[in-house]
Amino acid sequence: MQLLKHLPPDEFSRRLSQGEIPLRIGPYVYNLQSNLSGVAAGIRTLYPDFTLAGPDDFVDYNVALLSRNALQRLRGEAEFLFDMKAPFDAIPIGQAYAFLEWGMNWCVSLHTNEYLKLHAAVVSRGDCAVIMPGTPGAGKSTLCAALGLRGWRILSDEHAMIPPNTTDVVPLCRPVGLKNESIEVIRRFSPDAVLGPVSKETHKGVVAHMKADLHPASHDTKPLRAKVMIFPRYARDEPQQLSPRRRSDSFILAAYHSFNYSLLCETGFEAMKTLIENIDCYDLVYHDLDWAIGAMDGLPDVQGEQ
Repeated sequence: MQLLKHLPPDEFSRRLSQGEIPLRIGPYVYNLQSNLSGVAAGIRTLYPDFTLAGPDDFVDYNVALLSRNALQRLRGEAEFLFDMKAPFDAIPIGQAYAFLEWGMNWCVSLHTNEYLKLHAAVVSRGDCAVIMPGTPGAGKSTLCAALGLRGWRILSDEHAMIPPNTTDVVPLCRPVGLKNESIEVIRRFSPDAVLGPVSKETHKGVVAHMKADLHPASHDTKPLRAKVMIFPRYARDEPQQLSPRRRSDSFILAAYHSFNYSLLCETGFEAMKTLIENIDCYDLVYHDLDWAIGAMDGLPDVQGEQ
């Protein structure tokens, strides 16, 4: 088993430029390519402990972030490519690393419909997985990053992938995306946070990603059973509280946060029904990360799960 960090720098640069960096990420293999120094630095910083797939392994996603010609280089632009086709417009090179991560998320969002997929962070304590759906700005990624820095395992910052008719969650551990004020919040929260390149003036503002594979089991691909769903919401001026949420309301909101609930039709309904009927649901309003982590540590389903 060869980890990315075992590649000498010259070999890494050569292989990345040629599209020969196949990384095992959860159940998938992403083959990465780039000729941009900022993207190379981000991958070296955030993925060093990921395993390289072998030459005969199936590649699920061929992705690239390239400045492909002299005109793009003159304009300071680059493109995200999927199977060497550009599904999006060119972007400024300074935003390239953030766009690589977004593009890797897009691959899973658009495909992999063998799962019910929720737009949610997923963390675990022992064998107890906690699903945290959230709209942009709700604070799910900030809370996810903080939990990872306090000993929880991060299964995903973006996708809860649930095999239909189960309460299992398939791990897909990749860097946690942080935006704007959240970047400094996490820097202050822990000196152990490892952050990649900072991308400015994106459509989401300032973006940086945090290394997420901080737990000894981070690269274990075995599904974990979800026992809790929490809908987090950052609110600076409201009382902090963790309160039970009705399953019927949770069903509706979780369906809203799903990438493919409607696409799966009856299968999606039955999959969501099975999930919601077998987990406890909560609302979490917080403005202090230590308080939020303490509240989650105290949940009955994670008590004793180490």
